Amino acid sequence: MKKLILTACAVTCAASVYAQGTVQFNNRAVGAVVTYVYSGPGNSSRVGNGTSDTPTGTTDWTGYTKVSGSGWMAAILAANGQGTAESSLTFGATPQVTTFRTGGAAGNVASYTATLSQVSPDAAHATLEIFVWDRASSGITDPAAALAAWKAGSTWAGGLSGAFDVAAVGGASNTPPALTGWQSFNVYAVPEPATMALAGLGAAALLIFRRRK
Repeated sequence: MKKLILTACAVTCAASVYAQGTVQFNNRAVGAVVTYVYSGPGNSSRVGNGTSDTPTGTTDWTGYTKVSGSGWMAAILAANGQGTAESSLTFGATPQVTTFRTGGAAGNVASYTATLSQVSPDAAHATLEIFVWDRASSGITDPAAALAAWKAGSTWAGGLSGAFDVAAVGGASNTPPALTGWQSFNVYAVPEPATMALAGLGAAALLIFRRRK
């Protein structure tokens, strides 16, 4: 009897170790969230919903285009808890990635139920962030490697949604929640440090030239 109890405890403990939270990896859930990922002019971040998003916002996305197709990839950074710092978010042991839809659904990820190894099942809250990058141009399929390369400076585009909270993470009791905190955002190329330094020198030279005149 004691052996059976110990075995049952061991199985339960093992199950709890490997249990993982789930969410709907989707930014086109009618009635819950409709947002987009854009590419466009400039090399700075823009985050915010437009007038056609759910919920609606005031961000002007004129001049931007919605990313489309399998050349783009999206991945989830996450951690347990509400309002967790971005620096503490990770892709987990099994990064959850997807690509993008095309046509009238461009800007929306190819949705599925994502299992997050770094988030507890049925967690009251989790903090998430979406990273999107140009896989076709970078040739990188691993999100952690892509994020590091993009931040270091690249000729290809990437972008972060900013951190947002999700309540009632899926598990044994909860169904996978929609990512209602996900706002529209853009992808852009981060200039390499050498390029930024040259730009700074050019600006300084121009300023000196104007002063001398």
